[in-house]
Amino acid sequence: MLSFVANTLCCEVVENRHRKMPRVVSDQRAKFDNDELFRKLSRESEIKYTGFRDRPQEERQIRFQTECREGHADIAFVATGTNLQLSFIANAWSDKPEDRIPTRDFVDFDREPGKVHLKSQFIMNGVCVVWRGWVDLNRLDGVGSLDYDSERAQVEDALLREQIERYNRRIREFEERQRQYREEQERRAEAEAEARRRGTEQSPSETSGSSE
Repeated sequence: MLSFVANTLCCEVVENRHRKMPRVVSDQRAKFDNDELFRKLSRESEIKYTGFRDRPQEERQIRFQTECREGHADIAFVATGTNLQLSFIANAWSDKPEDRIPTRDFVDFDREPGKVHLKSQFIMNGVCVVWRGWVDLNRLDGVGSLDYDSERAQVEDALLREQIERYNRRIREFEERQRQYREEQERRAEAEAEARRRGTEQSPSETSGSSE
């Protein structure tokens, strides 16, 4: 049976694995092309704004435009009922607040009168995608679709490989420490057995000497 130390090492590896789950699947392109949901969402279809459903239409129109300018909105694909919390920001992958800002490439009120054209990059079900669509500013509905984000997918694939290598290296280090621990335990057990054997061999002579 392994000691508490060995069990603790095992827990460290398992917990580290859960804390750093991969963000993408191993073959994003295949999943995007073959998954039924992605196939449906990759076709242009009806979308609608789903925020503040309990508010009057005029208020919802104002809130929607405000959210778009802030760089976010809740949009749903009507046919599939897929709800998305979209971010319309220039660098969705950056941890720096100054990089995560809406730009005209992601929120464009000027392309067509009465509409806003939107773009959002994110990871969905382990696949890097780009959502593109437009919404009528009065009706709060429009058309949108998903595309495969090949450029970001390459970045995430590289990060995934690095993560897997780090995990495998940690496992190898854990197994090596576990092996060393077992060997130390075996050496200790052999030394104790040898000490007991020698003690048993010396006992008769010591008994004989005391009787004389």
